[in-house]
Amino acid sequence: MSSATSDQTVPSYVDPSQPSIARVYDAFLNGTDNYEVDREVVRGVLKAAPEAADLAVENRRFLIRACRFLAQQTGVTQYLDCGSGLPTAENTHNVVQRINPDARVVYVDNDPLVLAHSRALLEEVEGAFIVSEDIFEPEKLLLNEVVRSALDWNEPIALLQMGTLHHYNGEDARTRKDVMRAYIDALPPGSYVAISHFLDPEDEYSATARTMEGMFLHSMMGSGTFSTKAELEELFNGLELVAPGLVRCADWWPDGPQLKQLNAAQRCIAGGVARKA
Repeated sequence: MSSATSDQTVPSYVDPSQPSIARVYDAFLNGTDNYEVDREVVRGVLKAAPEAADLAVENRRFLIRACRFLAQQTGVTQYLDCGSGLPTAENTHNVVQRINPDARVVYVDNDPLVLAHSRALLEEVEGAFIVSEDIFEPEKLLLNEVVRSALDWNEPIALLQMGTLHHYNGEDARTRKDVMRAYIDALPPGSYVAISHFLDPEDEYSATARTMEGMFLHSMMGSGTFSTKAELEELFNGLELVAPGLVRCADWWPDGPQLKQLNAAQRCIAGGVARKA
């Protein structure tokens, strides 16, 4: 793990005693915006699966390829990136605005460190915004002033839920499918939905998936559920999946032939893109 943010210089708005989903992902990606409590979660998961960092790596690669597809092939110029996480190389706006400079991106997160870094990054970027909302409260998020004004809700929008829904711990009867239904119902016709999620592959790698899940759930972070393909397909709420459908992230339109054998972690995260008619 590379050198990370000094725990002696913690901003006043950050609680260094509690892990953050965004900072844990950052630690998996060898970033520098994380603290000891986040790295402890990473170490625990790596004990279960030494290749577990590839969960974050494949998630990021899928985000980049999905955004490139959406910008090049669909004509969509508006993006709502939920749970966007800490800025890194090739953020959503970097990918889509390289293809279409007029594309607009609204990032959503409620982690104070994410908000601070994103505001600094986007200060001079045209057509990219960050708002502070809970992505698991779609009705409230969708009424956000920036979300309503920066995006034209009469035109298609690409909704991104990349590596987010497996961290939903609903305290009532509301399920992840209910959360996604609220978003999908609000999207204009012609919109797209892209989702990546931890996968239980229901094969010889299931035991590894469930071991990683246990490490996530029993860590101080307390979230990180692995679901079957059938369970994940339900999150699209009947939308038409774009070929090749819901598959392992590494198998979703890779940049070339897969010459190296996938490791356990790479087999345990899936992604898909679907269109709302």
